Amino acid sequence: MEETPSIKYEIIGYIRTPFTEKKGTPIQPFYSSADGLIDIFPQYGKGLEDLEGFSHLILLYHFNQVRGFQLKVIPFLDNKERGIFATRAPLRPNPIGISIVELISTDLKANILKIRGVDVLDSTPLIDIKPYIPLFDKLDAKTGWISETKRESQESIVSNGRF
Repeated sequence: MEETPSIKYEIIGYIRTPFTEKKGTPIQPFYSSADGLIDIFPQYGKGLEDLEGFSHLILLYHFNQVRGFQLKVIPFLDNKERGIFATRAPLRPNPIGISIVELISTDLKANILKIRGVDVLDSTPLIDIKPYIPLFDKLDAKTGWISETKRESQESIVSNGRF
């Protein structure tokens, strides 16, 4: 059997949020109005230039509090087990998360971005930032098993502890 190559990513900064515990943290940015900060390491600061014209950002981050993975999970919009790759659950072989957040302001001198709609735990390691561009990113897409389920309210999702 061929050896699997290793991949290494650098943390470019941290996402600062009001959420210090999994319980009570919004499930997805859609269910959050919370503000947060992106604190970029100085060596990556020049990469923030020209972001101020974008309204939304795509964040890629590492689920640093996840231990292990599961190939089948019960996602928060369902009560049936699904394959991990058909969900956004954090228990993944590579614990990489993605969120689309609103960009409120930029402070290029301090390497800080103020964001809204944050749905991650405080001090989550940030891997990358990409601008959200509707021309490229907004698609008329099918939603698989999610289209078959009843959408729960935010209160129900948070109160049942599924994330």
